[in-house]
Amino acid sequence: MKKIRFRKYTLEFLSIFIAVVSAFALNNWNDNRRDNLSEEKILKEINNGIELDFRDFRGNIHGHKMSLKANQLFRDLLDNKKIDQDSIDNAYIILFRDYTPIINRSGYESLKASGLEKIKNDSLRFEIISLYDFYYTIIYKLEVEIPEMKSYTNYFKPINDILHPYMIFNKNGRLIEMKQPVEISESQKKEVFSYLWRLETNRKYKLARYKLIEEKMKILKQHIKQELKQ
Repeated sequence: MKKIRFRKYTLEFLSIFIAVVSAFALNNWNDNRRDNLSEEKILKEINNGIELDFRDFRGNIHGHKMSLKANQLFRDLLDNKKIDQDSIDNAYIILFRDYTPIINRSGYESLKASGLEKIKNDSLRFEIISLYDFYYTIIYKLEVEIPEMKSYTNYFKPINDILHPYMIFNKNGRLIEMKQPVEISESQKKEVFSYLWRLETNRKYKLARYKLIEEKMKILKQHIKQELKQ
């Protein structure tokens, strides 16, 4: 009788134990599945954000290159070389234009809110943090925050003060021509050349930073793609 009762209790205990372990395992499986889905969602959001950033950066890169062409045009103007004046107004505008990077941070902010450890791959997590907190910060500071890198604020007035006597406007007030020859003193010419040199140097430095960051973006996108396939 005692043996029968013992077996009964043993079976009941085993049944309860198995049920508890199974429930615990199922709960862990659900948690892991939920974490994996959350990680996947965040990685996709970051990947899409980088793609938008890439397009925005390409626009800024194109803008800086066009500004460099305008820079050369006004060098030629000062040297009294014949220049194409069909779009001289646009050239004068983009000579001083600043370009602001519009960075999509929604995916990264979602990751920080849910915990950086949500990304299980340590190397991938480090790449993501580096891109957003280091490389993106560099280009934003160069374009927006560092005073000496500002094109319009630093160089429009001093150049305009020297060149405006040679500007011809139509009846609507639009710049349509720069009168040639530009007869300014050698000192004034050197002054404008020094401003153009600094504008060119700043833009080339920014373009080099953009090139570096684009490479980091491409590598990270590739690593995210590989992680999502696993």
